[in-house]
Amino acid sequence: MLELNYSGFLLEAGTDEAGRGCLSGPVVAAAVILPENFSHPLLNDSKQISEKKRDLLRPIIEENALAFGVSFVWQDEVDKINVLQASITGMHRAIEALKLTPEYIIVDGNKFKNYKDIPHQTIVKGDAKYLSIAAASVLAKTYRDEYMTKIHQEFPVYNWQKNKGYPTKEHRNAIREFGATAYHRKTFRLLLEQIKLKV
Repeated sequence: MLELNYSGFLLEAGTDEAGRGCLSGPVVAAAVILPENFSHPLLNDSKQISEKKRDLLRPIIEENALAFGVSFVWQDEVDKINVLQASITGMHRAIEALKLTPEYIIVDGNKFKNYKDIPHQTIVKGDAKYLSIAAASVLAKTYRDEYMTKIHQEFPVYNWQKNKGYPTKEHRNAIREFGATAYHRKTFRLLLEQIKLKV
């Protein structure tokens, strides 16, 4: 059972991101403040639930949350600031987008930078421990997947509607055959042979 609250503060925001390990597309972050009596049997870490269940949960989270925010850090910015900074920047922007100011922030993972003067705690595997982080992980993942499915129409050869920009064999083969697009992250190792030294 996921726990509802870590800090004891009523306005506790959970935050998480999706797309860090992708070769293309944005890093998407979300922040969610849930009401004190919230529970849902399906809600868990977005990686542990099916796409169908995530899509079902998104409107439930949005309708029941006291506040939620979602932000996109586009691939050119990811290249500029690096993917870890993109994740933290995205989470800060998602918190900024909340219509309520949180009293406390819980963060999935082990890296974060202070947001204003609001106390925070990083929690490894937090999306499998706390409902608000799990809710944020579902929003981040569904918004990102929706976007990747949309740009799939433009470049169907990479099959982003299925791999969502992750480095699958099929995605890498398409990059090898057709090259990279403006949606690809230029600082990422797009092909495994990029690491082989040319002698």
